[in-house]
Amino acid sequence: MRIFLDTANVDQIRRGVKLGVVSGVTTNPTLVSREGQKDYKAVVKEICSIVNGPVSAEVVVNEKQAMLEQAREIATWAPNVMVKIPSTVEGLEVISQLDKENIKVNMTLCFSVNQAILGALAGATYVSPFVGRLDDVGHDGMALVKDIVDVFKKYDDLTTEVLAASIRHPLHCVAAARAGAHIATIPYKVLLQMTKHPLTDIGIENFLADWRSVSGDK
Repeated sequence: MRIFLDTANVDQIRRGVKLGVVSGVTTNPTLVSREGQKDYKAVVKEICSIVNGPVSAEVVVNEKQAMLEQAREIATWAPNVMVKIPSTVEGLEVISQLDKENIKVNMTLCFSVNQAILGALAGATYVSPFVGRLDDVGHDGMALVKDIVDVFKKYDDLTTEVLAASIRHPLHCVAAARAGAHIATIPYKVLLQMTKHPLTDIGIENFLADWRSVSGDK
């Protein structure tokens, strides 16, 4: 499973990339706004310059033709940019056309296996089931991720990958890996939480204490 960062914080992305474990980014205008930025295009282009892998940037319109035009514009921002299109009727039409134009799409706001199948058939590179949002309304978000993965595995001609989104905590990451998600996109805070374990901290403290006792260092 690959790890993407779900953020528009450029400093966090730089630190995540330095760890050698982050291979992509997902972002949107809301995340850009939270960072106090107003130039969406400039932020996305800067992120694309930091990350070697895909950077998903979301359209901000709903009408089919407007989405199509905006998606084409976003696709020109960087070679590694990917366009996020919502799981709607209009979105499917846009995805299908963008696939014909070799523009890669991350189908976002996916909440059912049916939506995922349609996105894959339309030509989406990724489909993004939103785990946390499903959990919030009493559904098992990670069960959806597993169901989509299991269905896609049955068909060799479905090359669309499953990107587990709306990840809230480290246990979600473990569950996504167990479910077979190709990618989990996570907040930077969750990435740091994944590195932590109290026994690791205790082990380091004991090792350093033992070293000081034999070396005479204080």
